[in-house]
Amino acid sequence: MTEQSIEIKVGKRIKDLRNQLGISQEELGFRSGVHRTYIASLEVGKRNISIATLEKIVKALDVSLSEFFSI
Repeated sequence: MTEQSIEIKVGKRIKDLRNQLGISQEELGFRSGVHRTYIASLEVGKRNISIATLEKIVKALDVSLSEFFSI
């Protein structure tokens, strides 16, 4: 069994938290200032996210960075 890449893990965490809030990718994009298509790419692990963009998304998801990375 191969381990998931960090991009896939981060994308899944973004999607899970977004779904817990009950918001769309478009709404998350609006809240974070990140384009919806970029969020979609992140959620499926196709993009490598910068720390600055991750911070915007984490704030929009209303969690701390430590909460984001705790599982």
